Amino acid sequence: MSLTAPDFTYVADLVHRESAITLAPGKEYLVEARLLPVARDTGHGTVPALVAELKGRPMGELHRKVIDAMTTNETSWFRDRAPFTALADDLLGELIARRSRERKLRIWSAACSSGQEPYSIIMAITDRLAAAGFGLEVLATDLSEEMLERARAGRYNQLEVNRGLAANLLVRHFTRAGIGWQVSEELRRAVTFRSMNLAVPFPPMMQMDVIFLRNVLIYFDAPTKARVLNSMSRVLRPDGYLFLGGAETTINIDPRFERITSSGATVYRFRGEATG
Repeated sequence: MSLTAPDFTYVADLVHRESAITLAPGKEYLVEARLLPVARDTGHGTVPALVAELKGRPMGELHRKVIDAMTTNETSWFRDRAPFTALADDLLGELIARRSRERKLRIWSAACSSGQEPYSIIMAITDRLAAAGFGLEVLATDLSEEMLERARAGRYNQLEVNRGLAANLLVRHFTRAGIGWQVSEELRRAVTFRSMNLAVPFPPMMQMDVIFLRNVLIYFDAPTKARVLNSMSRVLRPDGYLFLGGAETTINIDPRFERITSSGATVYRFRGEATG
């Protein structure tokens, strides 16, 4: 049974209300693909039956499962690689020089999904930071509690570790866990995982030297993008760096971010004052 227009509108409104993600008409196929496993796992069988159940219930765990399914994004180790190369080979040296008194960096993976991004960040820079006598704090946030649980556990199957993870890094930072792999305790200790909705006002946070906000803005409408970038400007240090996805930009949204190029990656530096 196909998803009806009213059912699609209901799911789109639910997702937008809870996450600010916009599902435009034409995304019916995506809703059906993401929600069919949820429908089967919860015993509803079909997506229309699942939506009917949602409509008859107050906001609760079933709604949260649907939102998690619709907000879970594709990820891999060192995704697109250029941002990690830029951070490790170009920007890290500048940051180490600027933070010579503090001897610590703070990095935020602002949509960490199942954890590959924050762990990739650590693997990319840990040796050089250690050589410089620097500490590292990594905050990793996501809207999906299911993804956060997976990220905290740090367990990945063979297919997942094959996606972008070099053999030498696998040997160094992972151990066998049954038929899968477990991230080392050292890496897991370096990350603080926290549930967070980027589309609402941020809680009190430490200032960040680097923020990875990759492949998130593309799901928001223009006003939400502007609000999120302004919130980021409150958290990012003026000489810090913001990484966006390859199809994302601050241009025509927030002119206070300076666009620079580093090792083939586009990076943004905040130049201004937060507003609002």
